Amino acid sequence: MPALDHLTRDAYPKSNGYDAKWLVDLDMGPHPLWLLEDLAADLDLRPGMRVLDLGSGLGATSVFLAREYGVGVVAADLWVDPTEAAAVFRKEGVDDRVLATRVDAHALPFGRGSFDAIVSIDAWEYFGTGDHYPPYLATFLKPGGQLGVATPALTTEVRELGEIPEHIDRVVGAESAAWHTADWLRSQWEFSRAFATVTARNQPDACANWLLWERAVMELKGQPTSPVQGMLEADGGAFVTFALVTGRVA
Repeated sequence: MPALDHLTRDAYPKSNGYDAKWLVDLDMGPHPLWLLEDLAADLDLRPGMRVLDLGSGLGATSVFLAREYGVGVVAADLWVDPTEAAAVFRKEGVDDRVLATRVDAHALPFGRGSFDAIVSIDAWEYFGTGDHYPPYLATFLKPGGQLGVATPALTTEVRELGEIPEHIDRVVGAESAAWHTADWLRSQWEFSRAFATVTARNQPDACANWLLWERAVMELKGQPTSPVQGMLEADGGAFVTFALVTGRVA
């Protein structure tokens, strides 16, 4: 299977240790571990920290956080049955460090200062782009705590382009209004005054990475292609990227 033969990346040594078939079984979008490992380079994750994995899906990122960084994880998702995620954590031997929960991102059931860090991988676009949200989420961080987000992004704001590029519009539609540039996200977080420092950058080769992963997923599922694959092939990195954004509270 040619696409699977190329699923290791020198840039992501921790992710290379995870079986592609396991990740495909938990698939809910782009390669989550490549995104998380890249984002974690801009964070300071240390053993014993308490981390909220917001929009954790079926749990691949939560397993990765517990294993690779030694943190305790609250895996929070609205759409995934927590018993299903908990079964993944038991099977992977991290259920003593990862708690599966069902939560609404806009009504988090946690106290102020509950977490050392909050991460969100390929979910922010669904709940986090409103101006009110970054400062709301910051209240759940301890002093010095960190927020890190990996989210689909564009190289140019749709409002500057004047329209959604056709190949993106066919697949994502109006939801692409929540795909902003890294610079836009940096400015939004800085203007919120919730963070002492903010960083934002694009993931290197983001479109190519996503396309490689999508081809591998289609191979393992026995399907020739997908609308997302067609979008990424048409784009070639012209517009589609991933923004990696971090903020640290005072």
